[in-house]
Amino acid sequence: MNDPAPAAPRAGAFDEALRFGERSLTYGELAAASGALAARLSGAHRVAVWATPSLETAVGVVAALLAGVPAVPLNPKSGGGELAHIVADSAPSLVLAEPGVELPPALTDLTRLDVVMDVREPAAGPRPAVTEPDSPEAPALIVYTSGTTGPPKGAVLPRRAIATTLDALADAWEWTADDVLVHGLPLFHVHGLILGTLGPLRRGGSVRHLGRFSTEGVARELGAGATMLFGVPTMYHRIAEALPADPELAKALAGARLLVSGSAALPVHDHERIAAATGRRVIERYGMTETLMNTSVRADGEPRAGAVGVPLPGVELRLVDEAGEPVPADDPEAVGEIQVRGPNLFTGYLNRPDATAAAFAPGGWFRTGDMALRDPDGYVRIVGRKATDLIKSGGYKIGAGEIENALLEHAGVREAAVTGEPDPDLGERIVAWIVPADPRNQPSAQELASHVADRLAPHKRPRVVRYLDALPRNDMGKIMKRALPR
Repeated sequence: MNDPAPAAPRAGAFDEALRFGERSLTYGELAAASGALAARLSGAHRVAVWATPSLETAVGVVAALLAGVPAVPLNPKSGGGELAHIVADSAPSLVLAEPGVELPPALTDLTRLDVVMDVREPAAGPRPAVTEPDSPEAPALIVYTSGTTGPPKGAVLPRRAIATTLDALADAWEWTADDVLVHGLPLFHVHGLILGTLGPLRRGGSVRHLGRFSTEGVARELGAGATMLFGVPTMYHRIAEALPADPELAKALAGARLLVSGSAALPVHDHERIAAATGRRVIERYGMTETLMNTSVRADGEPRAGAVGVPLPGVELRLVDEAGEPVPADDPEAVGEIQVRGPNLFTGYLNRPDATAAAFAPGGWFRTGDMALRDPDGYVRIVGRKATDLIKSGGYKIGAGEIENALLEHAGVREAAVTGEPDPDLGERIVAWIVPADPRNQPSAQELASHVADRLAPHKRPRVVRYLDALPRNDMGKIMKRALPR
């Protein structure tokens, strides 16, 4: 990776770098295992990594970075068609995998290389130099998007973008070598792999991966000295649900230095429940595969429910209207699309110059497709995706996110999603999709409409309410609105 900031603290060879369950590696052992593997990757075009939540995945990615070979993390839960597309598109030379793990038929034509933990002779020096400068624009990772509007696209992430983002987060979060991070995030996404694994290694600290998220694991690791927790809204929702009956979990969270949520908006009612039980507020950040991290609430800033903070160092951010013109900066109710530019951006979509060109506005601004409001002090509030969450009803532009938060404040609502559908009079009518807290006593449509109108404005109330047993979500806990029944 490129190293635009002062060199990160060096960890000693015997300091713990990675822990997955009962297995761990010191920095010396990580250097030995990844160095030996890197030597075997020399000359490879690209390598795929079967990204199970394991030490092997972390070592495989570090080895690829050391070898200067772009790594393509693969989601073990992906279907055969999606995997076949990714393999054909990225054309890796081989696939790195945990020994003994069975690979699907879509990968049978790839040469397999098992990641073996040969740590009989740990390196005596400091941590492996995965964050030292090589070629700033050289591709480090190719991470595939979710493919909600077509086949997944491979976002090419250069070393420059990864280092820039991690150093900006270190500034915002006061992240140091003394921090111990705990999380249970998957390692085929930016959140768990770059922020949650390479982040601690760049700082010289350590990460304790839960393997599979559980509130018991969070309480155990934070209670045993971990200082930071990364999670997605689904995880924090489970924490909020467990807190009333789990004083040890409340105590562990109260002792953490930083609780961070990302990958989707954290509902306000979960913010408030966690704060009430622990005295600690979760901070949010905002990023994408193509941009890595754009904004965050700072460690020394004000945690504000429903806000993702201010732009990170080096990131330029603006809100624009449908004509591409900046929305008035002095109007906190003006909704606009977020566009960003800076050294945190990807270099393009692999093999897709057309999609790359379409993703950028003149001047190098990346079109995120996310709609937001901006407070007078610069805090950004995301209200939804342009394609699915911006509802044009009765002449108003309405963000689905603020309605969802209002609905979640109702005691009878467990989960909520808001969409728009065609209406001959309004243009679009607001539709609420509700998972009731008690299916036997679900709140009526009129009750929910009045609840929203009392908190926001009458034109933001849902005109239609539909009830479900559960909302469709992806691996990161994001609601998949395109999968809602029609």
